[in-house]
Amino acid sequence: MSAALNRLVLVVDDEFLIAQGLCMQVEDMDMTVCGTATTADEALALAMMHKPEVVLMDVRLRGDKDGVDAALAIHATVGSKVIFITGSRESATIERIYQDHPAEVLFKPVSDRQLRLAIGQALAS
Repeated sequence: MSAALNRLVLVVDDEFLIAQGLCMQVEDMDMTVCGTATTADEALALAMMHKPEVVLMDVRLRGDKDGVDAALAIHATVGSKVIFITGSRESATIERIYQDHPAEVLFKPVSDRQLRLAIGQALAS
């Protein structure tokens, strides 16, 4: 088994097709998706259970909490590196993302190359 297969990644996005696409991209990098979540609470619970090295986090999630809320909680409790993946370029959203000291911020749609580079940098830091 290669070292990459031991790398756990949590995917958090409320859009099923986007989440599945990200899962396939992660698996194509020989990494393991430890779960997918559509809400901040679900993301925190999965992160606490699996302790992923990297979390791919959308900003807009189902429920009353967003991806920044989830990322702050995950970072505080688990210490995972968070890569935000958002479709929004609104300055208020971007400012909110940077409250969490993200490993990277990517804008949808995300290419395989962009995701590979972002995960590689997050794991190296």
